[in-house]
Amino acid sequence: MFTQRRLFGTNGIRGLVNKELTPETAIKIGAATGTFFKSGRLILGYDARTSGPMLAKAVISGLNAAGCDVFLAGMAPTPALQYAVKKHEMHGGVIITASHNPPEYNGIKVIWSDGIEISREQEIQIENVFFDDKIRYVSWDKIGVANDLPGVIEDYLKAVEKHVDVVRIAKKQYHVVVDAANSVGSLAAPRLLRELGCKVTTINANIDGTFPGRLPEPRPENLGELAMAVKAVGADLGVAYDGDADRSVFVDEQGDIHWGDKTFALVEKHFLKENAGEKVVTPVSSSSLIKDIADAYDGEIVWTKVGSVTVSQTMKKLRAKLGGEENGGIFYGPHQAVRDGAMSTALILDIMARTGDKLSKLISELPRYFIEKAKIECPEDLKEKVLEKLIEHTKRLNVNTIDGVKIWFKDKRAILIRPSGTEPIYRLYAEAKTQESAEELTKKYHLELKKIIDILRK
Repeated sequence: MFTQRRLFGTNGIRGLVNKELTPETAIKIGAATGTFFKSGRLILGYDARTSGPMLAKAVISGLNAAGCDVFLAGMAPTPALQYAVKKHEMHGGVIITASHNPPEYNGIKVIWSDGIEISREQEIQIENVFFDDKIRYVSWDKIGVANDLPGVIEDYLKAVEKHVDVVRIAKKQYHVVVDAANSVGSLAAPRLLRELGCKVTTINANIDGTFPGRLPEPRPENLGELAMAVKAVGADLGVAYDGDADRSVFVDEQGDIHWGDKTFALVEKHFLKENAGEKVVTPVSSSSLIKDIADAYDGEIVWTKVGSVTVSQTMKKLRAKLGGEENGGIFYGPHQAVRDGAMSTALILDIMARTGDKLSKLISELPRYFIEKAKIECPEDLKEKVLEKLIEHTKRLNVNTIDGVKIWFKDKRAILIRPSGTEPIYRLYAEAKTQESAEELTKKYHLELKKIIDILRK
């Protein structure tokens, strides 16, 4: 890792703790980041991973050495820390998190003064400082200081509540089951829901950086316990968060788990009803369902490469008010142009309260697609060659190569095959009008991809 002059992947810097991401590396990343900010005031926080406090101290040392004053917010959801950067008018922020990765990983996200992750161009500036040893260490009397910053989560929850009808939601007295993945979602979401008048049942809500309840990526195969809990207690809604609580995946009152495309499309539909003509930003990995809704309600889709950074930066550039990803990330611009699990939860409850309908009914009214996902291991050094071969093999089909290879077929079938920016794998996202067809598409291209990888390994 950290070869070929690259630190940042699709979403920040990530690596295996004490193998790829060591305290020494973290100090240097902190110092390079501090050099990039030319001193300044930065917020720093982390998720529940066991390595978080250790890496936070290392990064703070590097930032202080480069002359930055650091305001330590401690353990908090990523969107709460992003909001704090903007609210307190900081020059930026650093968040220690590996989001959905397993517990042996950790990572570093760098935030600009508007609360949005820095652009790809700014990432390159930090990488150049890091790899070219251009770190600017300040003199002894200019070394930065570290201070505590309390109240970050409280401020964040108040901001979320401003964008929904709290009174209308409270009147419904919804019962919500929260699966917090043993991480920072448990510090914000249950409190928000209670302030919205909901009865809350929690699972995996104790903080434990080994993630004993389930892996921190909220995938259907990880959410069986949540689905059962929703049905067992007769709840109106279930919601699962990832490791840093910026993504949310929902379960309806019948115990059915819904991919992020569906709940994003639901938010998109009600947003466009009130904001016709607005742009909706989404990666090429999203379902055609998102375009169907935009076409039906006079919206304009802007496709991007995969990655929350790209979605946020595109929204910022276009002044778009809504973005979303298939993985459960919803970006609500009037609040902040970043993915935000608690804000997404409040928006879903607001729609339910406004319509008076259950989530299952609201989802059933959307155009229906079946999504199938898969992944296959691929060494980092083969990713580019695999992509070249894949493009060559599919050039006669209807393809888009904005990010990996997206193939559209007749009768609304499509598949996206792209290398992960955070793990040594290729990801496959297939969609069709039947589950069987989506599975067949995934199996076919999983086999083709495996053949390409096996040939290149020889």
